Amino acid sequence: MSLRQSQDGGAQIFVASRNAKKIAEMERILAPLVPGVQVLGLDDVDFYEEPVEDAPTFEGNALIKARAGFAATGLPSVADDSGLCVDALNGMPGVLSARWGGKPKSDDRNNQLLLDQLGDVPDERRQAHFACVIAFVHGAGELVVEGRMDGRVIREVRGSGGFGYDVLFVADDTPDGRTSAELSVAEKDAISHRGKAMREIGPAIAAVLAD
Repeated sequence: MSLRQSQDGGAQIFVASRNAKKIAEMERILAPLVPGVQVLGLDDVDFYEEPVEDAPTFEGNALIKARAGFAATGLPSVADDSGLCVDALNGMPGVLSARWGGKPKSDDRNNQLLLDQLGDVPDERRQAHFACVIAFVHGAGELVVEGRMDGRVIREVRGSGGFGYDVLFVADDTPDGRTSAELSVAEKDAISHRGKAMREIGPAIAAVLAD
């Protein structure tokens, strides 16, 4: 398999995202598996028309983005689709998580809308989970994995780390009640939906990059 190489000779992989925190998170998880890997985002490659994410599932949207990235860059390409699924809202916002509060996308507006919608929901019925589906598309095929983080939605914004709904979400694996936005990078990587999915798919990515 022919791969582009970075200037220092390391392997390159493309992540179909402009979210710097998401790209950095994927690079942290891949680095021990693929020493010297260079993770490129949308701002690091030539412009291409991003596809419309119109699939009804996380898997469908992740594949749409990864396939488009591979076609445009020729690099092994990773894309994820993730979101918050709230039991009391019948699994919503789900695939609409990033644009729940309307356009333009705004974490603050999304979080406020979610708080408003759950205003009358008692604490014992505020269960939710984050889901992340990662699609990996390369010259020899495709692979899709899913990660999940269970927890609950609290009643006020807390924390300055992470992104999206992290400021409202307390994972079941965080017994001291901190939100995902209050966890250290290492703590979040260890339990997050994206961390779980990346660790599962990481060896397969490493095998392709080493080929």
